[in-house]
Amino acid sequence: MRPHSPEPGVLAGEPAIAAGFTASSRRRAGPRWEPYLYLLPGVVVFTLFVVIPIVAALAISLTAWNGISWDTATFVGIDNYIQAFEEPRFWTALWHNLILIPYFVILPTILGLAPAALVHQMKLRGAALFQAGLFLPYIMPGVLIGVVWRWMLNPIFGPVNSVLEDIGFDPPTWLADFTWALPTIGFIGAWAAYGFCYVVLVAGIQKIPVDLYDAARLDGANGWQEFTAVTLPGLRREIAVVLTVNLINALRAFDVVKATTDGGPGDSTTVLALFMMNSLDGNRAGYAIAIALFLAVVTLVLSLAVLKLFGDRDD
Repeated sequence: MRPHSPEPGVLAGEPAIAAGFTASSRRRAGPRWEPYLYLLPGVVVFTLFVVIPIVAALAISLTAWNGISWDTATFVGIDNYIQAFEEPRFWTALWHNLILIPYFVILPTILGLAPAALVHQMKLRGAALFQAGLFLPYIMPGVLIGVVWRWMLNPIFGPVNSVLEDIGFDPPTWLADFTWALPTIGFIGAWAAYGFCYVVLVAGIQKIPVDLYDAARLDGANGWQEFTAVTLPGLRREIAVVLTVNLINALRAFDVVKATTDGGPGDSTTVLALFMMNSLDGNRAGYAIAIALFLAVVTLVLSLAVLKLFGDRDD
């Protein structure tokens, strides 16, 4: 008898199935370009608007250029940086930026944190309207803020001095005073930023679990103890955000200074961004861009330090 043979279809199909599995495994093992295609638009945009401008700025900072004709650009290496570091006005302008940090960073954070905690603990009505009113100065253009405050602080017809004189004070000339000009700009910057701090901190308080407050009350904690033991630790990320944003605003302060004092009286309110812009007027584009890059590096380093200091410890 002839031995029983399997059906022809089975023998014919097994190699086909094996070949299909082999081809599929090869496709899986081979390079897959789909993830990179999804990343490609973002990489292109980032390269065009971040990488290329930074590289171009770095290249221009190594040249002596009038900012108009490329034919006038000559390579000078790091001479622009050396010249800036040897310029006393450069360090004076940087020192003014550092003086503005407590006004632009710490003061608005405190001014925003206090009403945020009160609104949350006292369950005040109309908090949304109050929040919108506080946030309004932050979205106003800096030039407009400067113009308005320059009018309000005018020593002749400004309402601020008029009110102070009516109640018996002898007010200074504010923006025209060598002593008061820079602190006045600092208070203006704090007024413009504390609404932003309030909105961010209120949003952060709302995400803190209510159970933590209930547990604190069961332990006999008063309002201040709730604030220090529950609210502040729960706002670590939000505080890091507002401090970082306000720090960046302090280091790049320009529009409010330009609209109020234009660096005066004398150089008492000249900040680094204004000093950089004035350098452009002298046809020293490479020198000005070198200052801008230095300011960007300082801003990056200090911002990372703030995020490291006030960010979540487990991140």
